[in-house]
Amino acid sequence: MSEGQTYAGGRTIYDADSHVMETREWLDPFLDDDLKARLRPLYGSKPNRIDRILEKARARKGDPAAEAEAFENPIAGPKGWLAAGAFDPEERTRVLDGFGFAGQLVFGTAGLAPARAANDEGVLYAGARAHNEAMAAFCGHDQRLYGVAYVPLDNPERALQETDVALASGNRAIMVSAGPAGDRSPGHPVFDPIWARLSETRTPFMLHIGPGTRTQPKAFQNNGRERSPDLHGGGENLRFCDYIMLSFAPQVWLTAMVYDGVFERFPDLRGGVIESGAGWAPEFLRELDLGYRSFGRTDPYLKAMEMKPSEYVRRAVKFTPFPGEDVGRMIRDGGADLFMFSSDYPHPEGTNDPKGRFERSMGEFEDDVWDRFYRRNFEEMMSFGT
Repeated sequence: MSEGQTYAGGRTIYDADSHVMETREWLDPFLDDDLKARLRPLYGSKPNRIDRILEKARARKGDPAAEAEAFENPIAGPKGWLAAGAFDPEERTRVLDGFGFAGQLVFGTAGLAPARAANDEGVLYAGARAHNEAMAAFCGHDQRLYGVAYVPLDNPERALQETDVALASGNRAIMVSAGPAGDRSPGHPVFDPIWARLSETRTPFMLHIGPGTRTQPKAFQNNGRERSPDLHGGGENLRFCDYIMLSFAPQVWLTAMVYDGVFERFPDLRGGVIESGAGWAPEFLRELDLGYRSFGRTDPYLKAMEMKPSEYVRRAVKFTPFPGEDVGRMIRDGGADLFMFSSDYPHPEGTNDPKGRFERSMGEFEDDVWDRFYRRNFEEMMSFGT
C-alpha cells in the first residue's frame, strides 16, 4: 500500500474475526507454579518449527529493512506467527494503523488447548482464566482491540464467576462452546444468570470454530484410502469433509437457544457466529420457521413464543462469511442485517485480500448495504451506542 493509504480505503470497517498467535510463554505470567506443572506445554516440550518461526519473527525487531517489509502490506504478507502483529501488541497497533480498521475482535488460537485437554474441571477453569487475562493484556495496549474471553459452561456457578472476571479484566466478548453446556442445553435455566450478565453489560456471546465444532465422524474416515492432508497441507486442521460440517454445531446451539426461550427471556442478548461460514444462515432461518409451522399447533413451547424462531435469531445474531462465499447472493437471499466483514488475520484462511474477495462477490448494492456489512452489523452485535 502506498504511503497514507489504508486497506480500509477510507471506509469505516470493523473486523469481526482476528487472532493472536500465542507464544510458548503466552500464559506464563498468569499461571501459578502448580497450575503450570499440571498443564502440558504449549506446542510440546521440545523445540520445533514453531520456535524457529518465532525466532525469525522476533529477529526483525530493530531491523529497519525487515520491519519495512513486514509492514508494507501485512494482509498479503506472511501468516501465522511470522505475520506482523501476530503476538506483539505494539506491532499489532501498527498493523491496525495500516489496515485502517475502527476495531477488531481478537480470538485466541492455541492457548486454550492445554487446559481443555487436561480433563480436570479445576484445571479447565484456571486455564481459561489465565487465557482470558492474557487476552485482556494483549488487547489492553490499543482501544481498537476487543479481546474475546472463553468461558466453559460445564459448571454454571464457575462459569458466571469467570464471566465476571473476564469482563473485569477488560475483555469485550465471551466465547462459549458451540456444543452442549457440559451435560445440559445452553438454554437450561441454570445458565440464565450468565445470559443476564451478558445482556446487562451489553457483552456479546461468540461461537467460533473450535470448542464444540463438529467434524467428520471417525468411521467415515475408514474409507479404504490414505488420509488426505488438511487445508494447509499438514495434519492438524480441517479437511474437506470437516469443512462441510462447520455449520452443524452452531445450528443445533442456536436452535436450543430459541426453543429453550433464552432469546425471548433476554431480548437484549446479542452474539456472533464466527468463522463457521454463513451461506447456510438464510436457509437455516427458513428451516426454523418451517419447523415452527409444522409443530407449533401441538408444541406448547412453540405456541408460547411471541415471535417466529427466525425473528429471534435475526434480532440476536450476526454471521461472518468466508472470503470464498458468495456474499452478494446470501445478502439478497437473507437480508443485509445478518452478515459482517472479517479478516481472520493473521490466519491464512482469511486469504491475502478478504475485502477484495467479498466485494467481488457482492456486485452492485446501495451504500446502506455496504455500511451494514462493514460497520453497522458489528456495532449492533457489540451494542455500541446503547
